[in-house]
Amino acid sequence: MSADNRRMILATFIHNSGSHPGGWRYPAEGPVDQHDFSHYARLAQKAEKGKLHVYFSGDSQGFPHIRGKDAFAATDYAGKLEPTTLLAALSVVTQNIGLVATVSTTFNEPYSIARRFASLDHISGGRIGWNVVTSTGDIEARNFGFDAIMGHDRRYERAEEFVNVVRNLWDSWEDDAIVRDASAGRYFDPAKVHQLDHDGEFFRVAGPLNVGRPPQGHPIIVQAGGSPSGRALAARTADMIFTAQNSISGAQDFYADMKARAALFGRDPGTLLVIPSVQFILAGTEEAAARKKEELLELIPDALAFQTLQLQLGADLSHCSLDDKLPEVAQTEGGQWVQEQIVRMAREEDLTIRELAKRVVVARASLAMAGTPEQVADFCQDWFLQKGADGFSITPNYLPANLDDFVDEVVPILQRRGLFRTDYEGETLRDNLGLSRPENGFVADPELGNEPAIWA
Repeated sequence: MSADNRRMILATFIHNSGSHPGGWRYPAEGPVDQHDFSHYARLAQKAEKGKLHVYFSGDSQGFPHIRGKDAFAATDYAGKLEPTTLLAALSVVTQNIGLVATVSTTFNEPYSIARRFASLDHISGGRIGWNVVTSTGDIEARNFGFDAIMGHDRRYERAEEFVNVVRNLWDSWEDDAIVRDASAGRYFDPAKVHQLDHDGEFFRVAGPLNVGRPPQGHPIIVQAGGSPSGRALAARTADMIFTAQNSISGAQDFYADMKARAALFGRDPGTLLVIPSVQFILAGTEEAAARKKEELLELIPDALAFQTLQLQLGADLSHCSLDDKLPEVAQTEGGQWVQEQIVRMAREEDLTIRELAKRVVVARASLAMAGTPEQVADFCQDWFLQKGADGFSITPNYLPANLDDFVDEVVPILQRRGLFRTDYEGETLRDNLGLSRPENGFVADPELGNEPAIWA
């Protein structure tokens, strides 16, 4: 039993065939087909067997432009199924696990996203979450008619309004609006369906939604920004924040900062769950785990590591040698917090570009460790009890075996220590995360939308 009776939250963040850039080449049975739904169904069912809270599918809407002849198999960008489509299918082959998908506010519209996630929440029986991101790269912008990505602060201003509109659309139908009164010929009560008529800086949205209020009221909102703008958005709007931290002290600082920010918005800090991303290499002994780590590193081409470093930094390093130290890089309009973490790593550890690239392509500025199941459980326990995390987003290096190892070997240890549950506690993702169902905003504040309803 943990000292304060808390139980950790566990998610798994599935990169197509593994987060490690050499991971797709590692399985003894050969590479998986990233277009094969059965691959993802197996992973979600395995995570559910381990009683994990969330299966998380990330996304990007672009493919990196590879210069010259250094083409490489970047599995993060090849065979990337659209995540909300994937979640709809996974909801049919699972029963309890939460399903979270990344969808950008930069190249979407609030009405379509509100409708999509409300539909998913109904289809899944209340198990859906939306990872709210702003797009960070020009490779995405060019797919939507723009030469370059929108400025960082401007993207977050748009995201704030976007999330507000989506939440109001989810509330545009009251919980008991659908009456299905066949004798009276009334399927719904018009007085309980609300016009939004939002007219803001970025969006004009009439509403109401044409889907009833989601089972969870609002699907879970997840956020992953680490910049000041990203932290402010998460503190005000998110139920859960994914983060990348590479030390317990850094994790504790971030944890305390996010809880304090949530309180400034009048929230109970316990309603914002802070979930660092971690990558584990597991084996029966430390020596075997270290060998696995080296084997995986040898499967990463230098060209892939170098290209990934440039993408993460938002900088052109083509004038540099792999044996050079990282030069000064201009602040990007993309992922500023990730860039800051990478530059700090390079300076503090005095890394060459080759060394930095291998580190970044493996850990993406988050924490990666190799060890035995007991050592991994010790790590999770230490960070959890020392208020560095409310839980963890487990990011398997290779699939399916790395996820299997965690579920089969680490989860039982955490359960025996009283740190993780032994079964699902409720029917919805909110229930299982210990989060309350939001009150309908139109009911709480009748001035929010136009009254009376548009059909009255």
